[in-house]
Amino acid sequence: MAEMILPDWPDAPANVGALASTRRGGWSVGPYDDGMGGGGLNLGMHVNDDADTVRKNRAALRAMLPGDPAWISQVHGVAVVDAASVGPDQPVRVADASIATQPGVVCAVLTADCLPVLFADLEGKVVGAAHAGWRGLAGGVLGATVATMREAGAGDITAWLGPAIGPAQFEVGPDVLDAFLASGADADKVRVAFTPYPGRPGKFLANMNALAKLLLARDGVTRVWGGSHCTASEADRFYSYRRDGVTGRQASLIWLKPD
Repeated sequence: MAEMILPDWPDAPANVGALASTRRGGWSVGPYDDGMGGGGLNLGMHVNDDADTVRKNRAALRAMLPGDPAWISQVHGVAVVDAASVGPDQPVRVADASIATQPGVVCAVLTADCLPVLFADLEGKVVGAAHAGWRGLAGGVLGATVATMREAGAGDITAWLGPAIGPAQFEVGPDVLDAFLASGADADKVRVAFTPYPGRPGKFLANMNALAKLLLARDGVTRVWGGSHCTASEADRFYSYRRDGVTGRQASLIWLKPD
């Protein structure tokens, strides 16, 4: 059976549903398997896995949801779309985040090291999901998602950080530091999120969770939970592009529950 993570999200409204998938409990074979010799729950159609197998994995996920996930074409940008406009009968939507105001509409993002962020306003009127690789994070995808939610009627917003590459694994160069220094966030706080890599001059270990919290706080979102799972180090549970190169994708999803 497909293994899911139910977010530990204390202030999520009761009418909000959310989950994150793992690599366990599907039908994909290596290198998209579960890391332990069994079938993997790869949900990415763009990673050269067998398409029929991915459809079978997606059908198992769909059985747990109130509607079809709004699969968007992610490009490490900052565009946000209405998840209700995404579907098999609609043109492909190129975006890195979506929001929903209608019950049963499921926002979804795929990741394999990038940071998935789920959002809900405290009144349970608007939800959202964002895919935040370092480029999108520095470029403002989280702020764009928050702004779009507020335009749709959201009040105070709470967020949950899903499985992503952790601060002990994410080696980066000075270009990544420079991108965040140029983001408009407090430069001193940005530098705290980059630890010089011992013995590797010019290299850093970047803390994506800390950077996300810094940028969310700038946009008035200080209720932030999660961030406890590292995709790169938990090989038996998550896909990781940085670790494996050719690999699958897991999903993070959120929706307003139907009455």
